Amino acid sequence: MQSSSTRDLMVGVFVLIGLMAIGWLSLRIGGLSLSREGGLVLFATFDDVGGLSRRSPVRIAGVRVGQVDSIELDEDLRARVVIDVQPDLELSIDTAAAIRTSGLLGDQFMSLEPGADDLLLESGDDFSFTESAWSVDALVGELVHGDADLESE
Repeated sequence: MQSSSTRDLMVGVFVLIGLMAIGWLSLRIGGLSLSREGGLVLFATFDDVGGLSRRSPVRIAGVRVGQVDSIELDEDLRARVVIDVQPDLELSIDTAAAIRTSGLLGDQFMSLEPGADDLLLESGDDFSFTESAWSVDALVGELVHGDADLESE
């Protein structure tokens, strides 16, 4: 049988490992990172960002490549989104930024759709092509009150 001090030390080590595992899981689930996400800082301007928020993922073809750094209003009262993506990404200047939803009622994320131009975006550049978030309220309102295109069919 082990002595009391050895058993107490083993229990203490086990509890410490458990607390460290819980802390690590909390950081992973919360989307926090102890290190900087990337290094390529880009800007996108939208009429409506919907439920997009700080630390929302930025994805290309469903693969996470960065995150939303901040969202502010610009001088034209449009939403200016700052994203931080991996520094090794080579995005052409005609890359489009769109706000998408995961599933029917899911969280929103920014989707980047690469273009075909030879010139590349550099840190600090703005996306030329953006697509705002869809508003479910607006879509339901159009269905309820009728849409000219739907009535003509």
